[in-house]
Formats: sequence, structure tokens, C-alpha cells
Amino acid sequence: MNKPKIARPEECQPAQTLWFDRKKYVTVTFMVHKPKDVQIDIQPDKMILCCKNDTDDVIYNELHFFDKIQINDSREKVYDRTINVLLRKVKPDYAWPRLQKDPSKPSWICVDFDNWRDWENEEDEGKEEYEKYMDMIQDIAATNKGATPDMGDLSDSD
Repeated sequence: MNKPKIARPEECQPAQTLWFDRKKYVTVTFMVHKPKDVQIDIQPDKMILCCKNDTDDVIYNELHFFDKIQINDSREKVYDRTINVLLRKVKPDYAWPRLQKDPSKPSWICVDFDNWRDWENEEDEGKEEYEKYMDMIQDIAATNKGATPDMGDLSDSD
């Protein structure tokens, strides 16, 4: 196991963290207002974030991932109110039931339900929905063989 590049500061607090799962990626968003001095250490089995917020509080989060990620294809982006991290899974098409390996969830980690999708059956559901739509179109076309409606009483002026 690699030794972390970032040491845990003595006085620190965790950032509120949102996460959601996709087929190939896991997205983690740290809610930090005006982050500065941002340090992120992404390893195959964990990630460490250390920074300061606008009031110079030291923020420190350490995540031990549910499964391994590809560090070379993972990215982070610092914004004015958040730090977003995109982690590429080693095993795509495998849903993570939780972000961390440990089944007990810290209070600072929440699921990002605004972005969450049940993608495991997404392809099958999309195909089924498409087939229902095509059946509906064919039924309408088959039953609507009447005369063309007269539109002569419609005027262009309102």
C-alpha cells in the first residue's frame, strides 16, 4: 500500500461530500466555499483531500474506496464552491452500493440524489421504452385512416 503524500493536520474538519455512481465513473463532490491550497492525493484504493476554505479552516477528507479506481484516468477540478473529482472504475459496469469500503457511513458523506441514476438496467429499459413507443406509433397509423380534416375555417389573423 502506498504511503499517503498528505499528512493529516492536527486541527481539521471534513468537507460535506456528495457522490454518485455511473457505469465507468464515480463522481465525488466536496462542498468547500472558496477552496485554496488544495492538495489531492488519488491512489487506487483511496483518496485524500486537504485544503483551506474562505475562513482558513483546514479541511481534510480521507476516503477508502469501495473498489479500485484507475488513478491515471481520474481527474479533479476546483471551482468557487466545490471540488469535483471524477474517478474511473477499474471494473466498469459494476455498481458501487456505497462510496467507501467500510459499511458504516460517516455523517459527512451523502448520496447526490440529484445526479443519481439506476444505470444497471438502463439499456434494457431504454430499448423497452423505444419498442413501446414504436408500437404506439404503428397503432395510431393503423387506426387513423380517416379523411384529412378540413382546415379552411382557420384564419391567419388573431
